[in-house]
Amino acid sequence: MTKSFVGLLAAALALTGLGTFAYKVFGLGYPVTRNATVDVWTIEARISFEGGAGSVKVSLELPTLTPGFTILPNQENFISPGFGFDTVYTAAGREAVWAVRRAEGRQTIYYRATVYADPAALEQDTTPTLPPVPELDEIYESAMQALVTEARAYSADDATFTAELLRRLNDPSPGQNAALFLSQVNNQTEKAQAAATLLAGNRIPARVVRGIYLQDQQRDALPVPWLEIHDGDRWRYFNPANGEQGRPDNFLFWWRGSQPLVHVEGGTDTDVRLAVQRNVTSAMTIAEARAARARSGIANFSPLALPIQTQAVYSILLLIPVGTLLIVLFRNLIGIKSFGTFMPVLIALAFRETQLLSGLVLFSLLVGLGLTIRFYLERLRLLLVPRLASVLTVVVLLMLCISMIATALDMEMGLSVALFPMVILTMVIERMSVVWEERGAAEALQQGVGSLLMASLCYLVMGIDVIEHLAFVFPELLLVLLALMLLLGRYTGYRLTELVRFRALSSSK
Repeated sequence: MTKSFVGLLAAALALTGLGTFAYKVFGLGYPVTRNATVDVWTIEARISFEGGAGSVKVSLELPTLTPGFTILPNQENFISPGFGFDTVYTAAGREAVWAVRRAEGRQTIYYRATVYADPAALEQDTTPTLPPVPELDEIYESAMQALVTEARAYSADDATFTAELLRRLNDPSPGQNAALFLSQVNNQTEKAQAAATLLAGNRIPARVVRGIYLQDQQRDALPVPWLEIHDGDRWRYFNPANGEQGRPDNFLFWWRGSQPLVHVEGGTDTDVRLAVQRNVTSAMTIAEARAARARSGIANFSPLALPIQTQAVYSILLLIPVGTLLIVLFRNLIGIKSFGTFMPVLIALAFRETQLLSGLVLFSLLVGLGLTIRFYLERLRLLLVPRLASVLTVVVLLMLCISMIATALDMEMGLSVALFPMVILTMVIERMSVVWEERGAAEALQQGVGSLLMASLCYLVMGIDVIEHLAFVFPELLLVLLALMLLLGRYTGYRLTELVRFRALSSSK
C-alpha cells in the first residue's frame, strides 16, 4: 500500500470516530467527564378532596406536549392508595383517571414527575385545521370584525397579527371594541381565551395553554396562561399579559384547553396544589434517555447496553489500545527498549490492582527471584517447554510464599501479588534470561528498566479518570487511535535516543 492510501485510510477512520463522538456529545448530550451533572425538576400535583358516600372519579390533565422539556423515563409516579388508576388520551392530551367505588373522608392523591431541559423536544402536534369564524351576538361580531380589520392593517403575517391584537387588548386605554371584549374578562386566562376567539375571527388556529415556571423550592406554584397560534408551519407562543412572543426557558407547558387541571366527580371541597423542586442527576442518565427517545441506533451499539458484569470487563479492555498507542510512541519515536511489544501494557493492567509502588516492588522481586531460578535451571540443560513449565511452577510458588509472608506481617501489599498474570511473569523471566545470555547483563537490565518505565507511564495515563470515561463511553475514539497508529507505522525517521546515540557523527561534520 502506498503512503497516500495509508493517509486516506487514517483520515477516514479519524473522521468516522470524531464524527460519531461529536454526534453523541452535541446531538445526544453524552458527557465528556464522568461526574458531569445536569439540573432536573421534580413537579408535583397534590389533589385533596372530601369524599362522599358514593363513587368518586378524579381526572388530572398530564403534561403531554412540553416543548423544551422531556419527562424522564420511569420517573412519572401516580400515588393513590385504594384507587383504581388508568391513563387515557383525550383531545386535550393525556389524562390520568382515578376511580373508587366508595371514598369517605378526606382523600389525597399525588402525581409526581421529573423533567429535564431538552432543546431537541419540539412541538410535535399535528397541523390543525382552520377554525370557523365564531358565531357571536351582533354587537360582539361587529367589534370582532373591527378589531380584526385594525390589527390586520398593522401586521404582515399571523405572528405580527397576534402581537398587534394582544397589544390592543393590553392597552391601558383600550378602544371601545377591545373594551367590549375585556368587559367579560376577569383574569389572564379569560383574556387569553378572548384573544383565541378573536384570532379565530381571522381564521388563525389558536389555543390556550397553561403551565408553571420552574423555580426551585416552590410549594405552591401558580398556573400561568399562555397563548399558542399556528402560522401554517409551526406553533408560536405568546404571553397574553404583554404580547411578547416566545417561550421562557424555564416555563413548562402543562395542559391545553379551557378545562380545569383537575375535575372531581363525587367529591367536594377540592384543593389542588402544584410544587416544584430542583435536583441534580447524572448527565449520563439524561443522555441515555435522550438517545432512547431519539431511537438512536448508536445507543444500541454502546458498551452501556451490555450486562453489568460484561461492562466491568470492557471498561478495562477498552483501555488497552490507549496503552498500546503509548508503546508505539515510546518505541518508534523515542526508542525505549522493552521485553516484547505489548507486555508493558499488560504489566500496567496488573498495576491497576496492586497500585504503582507496590506493583513495582513485587514485580522486581518476583522477576529477580525467578531469574535466579531460571539460571539454575539452565545448568540442567532442559528443553524449552519443560523449562518454561518449571519456571511457571516456581513463579506460582514464589507468589504463594510472598503472600503468606505478607499476611504474617500484616501487609496488604503482598495479598495483591496473585493478581499478576503468571504467564506474563514467566515470559518476562524467560525473555530476560535469554537477552542476558545473548547480549549481556547491561542489555537485559536496560530492557527491564524500559519495560517498567513504559508500564508505569501506561498505568498513570490509563488511570486518568477522563481517559477511562472517554474510552468506555466513546469507544469510537479508538478509531482515532487506530488512525494515529497507522500514521506512526509509516514513520521511518530518527528516534530521540538515536539522536543522542549518533551525536558524535553530527558533531564531526
